[in-house]
Amino acid sequence: MTSFFDKGTFEELNRRIDALNKNHKPQWGKMDVAQMLWHCQGPLNIILNHNDYNLKPNWLVKTFFKKTMYSDKLWRKNLPTISVFKSSESKDFENERRKLLDLVQELNTHKDRNTWQPHPVFGKLTKAQWGKMQYKHLDHHLRQFGV
Repeated sequence: MTSFFDKGTFEELNRRIDALNKNHKPQWGKMDVAQMLWHCQGPLNIILNHNDYNLKPNWLVKTFFKKTMYSDKLWRKNLPTISVFKSSESKDFENERRKLLDLVQELNTHKDRNTWQPHPVFGKLTKAQWGKMQYKHLDHHLRQFGV
């Protein structure tokens, strides 16, 4: 599976995010494209240690969902979203795209780092697990909007 930290992934993600426009419609789910861009910032804020959103360890989620975060199997459409990453209010497309691109750029500057803080819900993750999880989440939502 592709990892955020693989060579070329940064350019691919930037290209795909740049291909979005405010008129893109979701192929599934309830978020509009600006809300999706806002939503995708959350996991990046977690890995960059900007915000843990007061998430707490959950043995049920950790036991049954952790491995799906970084497995090779694509996530199914319409998975539930935890409330802290849901937005019912409208967002500014260009502002949210810029923030997401900035976070992707920032994470790319850490591509050679080998140690990371534990995830607030899933606990200790290796660099490979963090990289796969970040790519998988972004890829899922970019596919949701057809890019």
